[in-house]
Amino acid sequence: MERHIQIFLNKISYVFIALASVTLLFLFLQIPDTCVPHSSAKAHLRFPRSSCDYPSPREIVTIEKKNKRLWSTRSWQNKVSSFVQFFQPFRDLGLLHNHSKVLCVSVGAGHEIMGLTQLGVVDVTGTELVDSPPLVSRADPHNLPFFDNLFDLAFSAHLAEALFPSRFISEMERTVRPGGASVIVVDECGDEETRSIVGLFKNSIFVNAINVTLTGMRMTRIMMRTQNVPS
Repeated sequence: MERHIQIFLNKISYVFIALASVTLLFLFLQIPDTCVPHSSAKAHLRFPRSSCDYPSPREIVTIEKKNKRLWSTRSWQNKVSSFVQFFQPFRDLGLLHNHSKVLCVSVGAGHEIMGLTQLGVVDVTGTELVDSPPLVSRADPHNLPFFDNLFDLAFSAHLAEALFPSRFISEMERTVRPGGASVIVVDECGDEETRSIVGLFKNSIFVNAINVTLTGMRMTRIMMRTQNVPS
């Protein structure tokens, strides 16, 4: 009796397996050519069977188009405007002119580069570990690829991010001509922190340190004037 029941159950199992196989085969053969109804306005779109069957390549966005989008945002324009206001007093002090050669180190996307350009400064060089053309070129701030005494003004707002602050400062200082200026901006700090930063400069004299607002944040601006290198 049990043997007959077992045979009957086996037959039932075979039937269900056969039905499942036929159903899967039917579904496989009935895969639609489109992912939208033919009556739809987009019926011409075909359903890709693989990643290689995509009807057209993804649109490549040029650097120019990316920059146009970025530079048109309110956030970008506000930051650039902040740098324009920040650098304006340098003109009044006689440290910045249209023909000045300016170096900006570790500039990120380059807001300060555009700000200086809007002020009329023609020769502005911006560096960062990752380039961002046309504003920013790739360079290691601890090993700048520039000759000594090349720039009239060097600026950075990212000393705090330097792996080796003393090397960072020495490279900035090296590229500034005698009589030129190096300007560092850090989070708002007191006299002790200011003295520690000033101490990193080996061939410059301290001019002043004032608190400023830059890109909506309270910062301390430290200005140094480069001296003649002893022979």
